[in-house]
Amino acid sequence: MIELGYGRAKIPFVYDEGRFRLLAPEETDARPLSDVEIIEAIDTPINSPPLDEIIEPGETVLIVVSDATRATASAQIVNLLVRRLIQSGVVPRDIHVIFATGIHRAVAPDEKRELLTPFVAQRIRILDTDANDRAQMINLGETERGTPIEINRALKEHDHVILTGGIAFHYFAGFTGGRKSICPGLASARTVRATHMLALDFETGGRRAGVGTGLLEGNAVHEECERIAAEASPSFLINAIVDEEGRCVRLFAGDWRAAHRRACESYSQDHSVKIEEKREVVVASCGGAPYDINLIQAHKTLDMAAHACKEGGTIILLAECADGFGRADFPKWFDERDSRALAERLRTDYEVNGQTAWSLLTKTEAFRVHLVSELGDEVVKRMRMTPARNVYEVMAKQNAQARGYIMARGASVLPIVG
Repeated sequence: MIELGYGRAKIPFVYDEGRFRLLAPEETDARPLSDVEIIEAIDTPINSPPLDEIIEPGETVLIVVSDATRATASAQIVNLLVRRLIQSGVVPRDIHVIFATGIHRAVAPDEKRELLTPFVAQRIRILDTDANDRAQMINLGETERGTPIEINRALKEHDHVILTGGIAFHYFAGFTGGRKSICPGLASARTVRATHMLALDFETGGRRAGVGTGLLEGNAVHEECERIAAEASPSFLINAIVDEEGRCVRLFAGDWRAAHRRACESYSQDHSVKIEEKREVVVASCGGAPYDINLIQAHKTLDMAAHACKEGGTIILLAECADGFGRADFPKWFDERDSRALAERLRTDYEVNGQTAWSLLTKTEAFRVHLVSELGDEVVKRMRMTPARNVYEVMAKQNAQARGYIMARGASVLPIVG
């Protein structure tokens, strides 16, 4: 028996260990880091001087923090970072926090307290960004690819920028963390659109070569986002790897490129799982909140499950989707007859969430996807998935001899055949 995360709850699932294999990150002795260990990691940075040699008293600091759709252990890390800066002589009024929401919704007041702790939320000025508010953005020209470089002006109005966040796989940027705190996190909607378009090859109607889960070298999306992030000249980076409870178990601090790359290498090593073959049934939970906060986020688990499922097989996705789709207009993309028609539409009518819809649609064309969620049945069917009340309902309809995999924290595991 295993407990599968669903929102804030756990759903018990009894399975036949002879037919189903649990796919999970490499077992390590990792445990939540103490405050002392986190400070030690910050004070012994990768390819960078320590913070107190970078930041002088009287200088201003902008701390970039991920929004509520990510588990990054920000409450512990940002709290300690702020205290460390104050200890080094930086006064609280010179420290600001900004949430890197990208094109996501704004962070709610209660979420800010949860993500930062009341200590930080009450003492440090908090900024928000709106990717559609051109007045918040500063235009720094274009990249060599012609991508507009439009980022939140706060990034250029502070003496120092410190990036924080968490490391996980990303289905087309390769990994989260690092440069994503700035692009797409603090970029204009126009810049986000241009960088994300690089994931698609409009000539073939599929993914661009080099773009995919766990890929950085030759990944056009990663490279363009990193190019834009460089315009903000980040002074320091702190990226965490968290456990299933969202607690920091590894911390990488230092140069914003080098520390991020080291974190990605570590995460990939521990979270890539070798499988001998793809199987007929995959039961995949997002791991509960915040990973299944909405369907756009839950798609990341579906993408990973597809790596382990035979074509034509069954994927059972558990995703509460308490916040619905992530965007109210998300279902509109499923009016197209198939993924190729949607790809053609995106060529002239591109939106970031349209690409997520395209990716989801390619999965429903290749697999039978059953969704256990709080979404309405009709809209689930519109998105070419089959609504289900629970896992057992779907399992009862499967071949009694079918073999499969279980992914209890789906987006954190990359199955690799070999």
